[in-house]
Amino acid sequence: MNVIWIVADTFRRDHLGAYGNPIIRTPALDALAAKSMRFDRHYAAGFPTMPTRADHHTGRWTISFMGWEPFDDDVTTLAEILADEGVHTAAVVDTPFYWRHGFNYDRGFQTFFTIQGQEGSATRVQAIGHHESRDVVAWWRKESDRNVARTMTRAGEWLERHYKERFFLYVDTWDPHEPWDAPAYYTEQYMPDYDGEVVQPLYAHWQDSPNFDENRVAKALATYRGEVSMVDTWIGHLLRKVENMGLMETTAVIFTTDHGFYFGEHGGLFGKMVFGKRADGTLYRSGDPDSQWSHSPLYEELVALPLILYVPGTDGGAYPGQSSAIDLMPTVLDIFDQPQPGWVQGRSLLPAVRDPKRPGRELTVSTIPFANPGDRVRSVDNMSRPITVGLVTTVTVGDWSLLYSVEPGMSELYHLPSDPGQRRNLIHTETELARDLHARLVAFMRDTNTAHHLTKPRLELRL
Repeated sequence: MNVIWIVADTFRRDHLGAYGNPIIRTPALDALAAKSMRFDRHYAAGFPTMPTRADHHTGRWTISFMGWEPFDDDVTTLAEILADEGVHTAAVVDTPFYWRHGFNYDRGFQTFFTIQGQEGSATRVQAIGHHESRDVVAWWRKESDRNVARTMTRAGEWLERHYKERFFLYVDTWDPHEPWDAPAYYTEQYMPDYDGEVVQPLYAHWQDSPNFDENRVAKALATYRGEVSMVDTWIGHLLRKVENMGLMETTAVIFTTDHGFYFGEHGGLFGKMVFGKRADGTLYRSGDPDSQWSHSPLYEELVALPLILYVPGTDGGAYPGQSSAIDLMPTVLDIFDQPQPGWVQGRSLLPAVRDPKRPGRELTVSTIPFANPGDRVRSVDNMSRPITVGLVTTVTVGDWSLLYSVEPGMSELYHLPSDPGQRRNLIHTETELARDLHARLVAFMRDTNTAHHLTKPRLELRL
């Protein structure tokens, strides 16, 4: 058996037709889902970009022992294990940060392609100055010049040479991450009078900027939806090549993401984290040397992820149990019939694919890697910034979601079946339940050997 694992960054679960969206056009992924197991309660662990990749490549709760940072020498990756077993391990990525600034997330891949251009958004250039990527974007002339197109095409080209081998191919595109700049004809499917503006998100409440109103947020959402459809088109291009090569009988295919994005939900959030404000009330922006992170809640729009898992010889369907991003690494090992090392904390999802009645996880934890107020963390764009308030950790147990903060009065509790939009905070009416979920978080931190200085501030639920 072979494995192709596709990651598309910032891909909201509720923006896939396979998950019930009636508006957004995603025919390729919908077709894949129709013959796959669709996981309906799959959650992020580490958040955002690189912590999720750490979870994917190690199968561990990396939130407990590392942040947005390179792997230590004693960390073993999935690609290393498979390469040692004679599997040809290859990756094609256009997501930044895999190897810049000392990062070593290419570890174990015998073939590793990087596609430039994604660092070229206005925020990224301002923050870290990758001018060569601006040059790449300046030469775009047609849709096939875009990053997702080049990434999926390069993955297909690699398959042309190696499809008869035993392989693990990891394909990672940053699209539909901002900047949302797909060709206009994609956006016009969702906003016929689109004027061509590429809207940069605030990473704040849109009401806090005098330059924003609901119409500009709606335009940003339309451009995001357009990019989602473009991503689907080029994933479909790769999957058609896989079919043409006869690989669907011998190759498992995984599709997932790292996190979602807010487009005005929960009081106007526009981003995936929230910048603090200066003393004069103005917003910090990416690239400001003194910028800092403020209260950044992790609602379902961010942490409830799509997961489509196709395994030849199994029936399609929907799995209702909970699963975590850390479960994908041992799933790949299981598909390759490889034993799971004792240090892996994830659980293979292959049994759930074969029998969707199997119970899922009792608990999932989704969080920016644990840190305390005043600590400096790297997140979103790899810049080091202080956090002014406690980070939010989302604990999901069955029908309930606790958004925990060390700050008094900032924790929230939601009943997901009756309130999927998380609009009614029940923490003051279901206090004992909130305390139980908090106790489970504390137990989780102890079980995963989280450092004492990180666990101690979280021993109390401060209502």
